[in-house]
Amino acid sequence: MPDRQIQTAYTALKAAPLAYILTFLPVATNRDAGPRGFVTGGVAPFFPEHHMRFADIGLSDELLRALSEAGYDEPTPIQAAAIPQVQMMRDIIAIAQTGTGKTASFVLPMIDVLANGRARARMPRSLILEPTRELAAQVAENFEKYGKYHKLSMALLIGGVQMGDQVKALEKGVDVLIATPGRLMDLFERGKILLTGCEMLVIDEADRMLDMGFIPDIEHICTKLPSTRQTLLFSATMPPPIKKLADKFLSNPKYIEVARPATANVNIEQFLVNVSPMKKRDVLRDLLRTEKVSNAIIFCNRKTTVRELNTSLQRHGLRSGEIHGDIDQASRQRQLEAFKNGDIDLLVASDVAARGLDVKGVSHVFNFDAPWHPDDYIHRIGRTGRAGAKGKAFTFVTKADEEAIESIEKLIGNKIARLGQIEAPADGEERAPAKRARRAPVSKVKEAQMETPEASVEAPEARPVRAKAAAKPVPEKAAAKPARKKPAPKIETAKPDQSAGAAAPGDDSWNGPMPGFLSVGFGS
Repeated sequence: MPDRQIQTAYTALKAAPLAYILTFLPVATNRDAGPRGFVTGGVAPFFPEHHMRFADIGLSDELLRALSEAGYDEPTPIQAAAIPQVQMMRDIIAIAQTGTGKTASFVLPMIDVLANGRARARMPRSLILEPTRELAAQVAENFEKYGKYHKLSMALLIGGVQMGDQVKALEKGVDVLIATPGRLMDLFERGKILLTGCEMLVIDEADRMLDMGFIPDIEHICTKLPSTRQTLLFSATMPPPIKKLADKFLSNPKYIEVARPATANVNIEQFLVNVSPMKKRDVLRDLLRTEKVSNAIIFCNRKTTVRELNTSLQRHGLRSGEIHGDIDQASRQRQLEAFKNGDIDLLVASDVAARGLDVKGVSHVFNFDAPWHPDDYIHRIGRTGRAGAKGKAFTFVTKADEEAIESIEKLIGNKIARLGQIEAPADGEERAPAKRARRAPVSKVKEAQMETPEASVEAPEARPVRAKAAAKPVPEKAAAKPARKKPAPKIETAKPDQSAGAAAPGDDSWNGPMPGFLSVGFGS
C-alpha cells in the first residue's frame, strides 16, 4: 500500500473513538440492527443505539465546519458505514435506497483524501461518473458546499454545453472530475484528457447506468485507468450485469448494505389510482386540489406527454414547468432552479429526473404513467419522503398497466393500496374527444345521403322492369335478393330498358347511356 494511503488510514483510525472502531470488528451478524443500525459486509454495529456524529468518523476540522454550516451533524447509516471505508482506501460496493445520502458518503471522504496533492494538466486525480447531467451538476454542488474550506479544483463534463470552457479547466489541472460517460469519452477520443493519473473512481447510480446503456463505456473507461486506483460503486439495486462489472474492476471490495435492495421508503404513503386514460388529466387536477399539494413532481413515460401535460396544467392556471431529454441543459437547469426556489409548484418530468435529484420539501409524487420498469418506481417515488420527511406517491393505473403494477408489487414485496375509480368532473378538455367520436357517424350519414338520391332516381325505372319481367322464372328474383349492393341492380336491371346503344351487361365501368356514334363499326 502506498505511503499516502497508509498515512490516511492511520489518521482516520487515530481520530475515531474506540466505540466507533469496535463497530467494525467481526461481531455477530445481524441484518436487522434497528433504525440506526447498518450492515458492513454482514457485520452488525457493536452499539446500534449509539447516535454517531460526523466528528466521530474522523473528518477534518474544515469539513466539519462546512457540514455544521450546512446544518448537518449526524451521518445517515450509509454515510456512517461508507466514509471510514473510503478513508482507509478500500474498494466498496454500497447498496442503499434513494434519499439516504449516498452522494455525501463519497463526496465527504474524497475531499479529505484529496486535500493533499497537486493536480496536473489534463490529468484529473479523481473521476466521478454520473448517468445524467442533473446528477453530475448536483454532485458538483455538493463539492462546492462541503469543500469550500479546501483548495480543491473541480471540473464538470456534461453534454448540452460547449466544450471550450471544459477543456480550459482540464488544461489547468483538476482534483475532481465529474462527468457523464458520453462527454468524457468524446473528450478522451479527442486527446483532451488523460486518465493515467486518476487515483479514485466513483461509479454512481450504477443500475441507472445499466438502464441507459452506459456499461460498455464504463468498461472502456476502466481499462484506461491505473490498476492501483480505488473504486467506489454505488447503486440502489444489484442486477447481475452490475455484479459482473464489480467482480471485474473492483479489488476485494467491502460490501455495504443499509437496506434490502429495491425497497421503498417507509416514510412514503403509496397509492394506486384506477383511472381511464381519457380521465387522467381531470383526476390529476382533482388530486392536486384535494391533497393540498405544496409542490410535486409528476412523472410521464414519454417526452411528448410531458410537454402536453405541462401545457394543460398551465392552461388551467397551475404553476408548472417541464424537464426532459429534448430540453437543452441551460433550460433544464433553469426549470430545476425555479422548482427548488418555489417559483413553480409542479415539475412535469420524464425519467431523466427520477434518479438522485435532491429537492427539499417535495410533498407529493404523481406517476401520471405507470413506469415501464419496476426499479424506476422506487426511484420516482424516492423524490419525496427524503431525509426522514413524510411524503405521498400516487400512481395512475389503467387496464393496460396491470402487468407493470404486478411487477412493482412483486419487487417491493407488498401490495399497494388502491383508490377506486375516480370520476372527475368533465370539462372542455375531456369533451373534445367525445366530439371527435361523434364526427365519424356524421360522415357516414352524409355518404348515405349522397347514395339516397341515386336510389330514388333509379327506383321508378326498376319497378317497370320488374313488371315486365313478371313472367320470368324465379331465379332472377333469387338473384336480386342477395344483390343488396346498389351498383349491381344498376347494371343488371336498369340498363336493358335503355336503347340499343346501352352499355353491355357486365361492363361496370359506365352506367349511363352509350352515345350513338360510339356504336358505329362495332356491330356485324
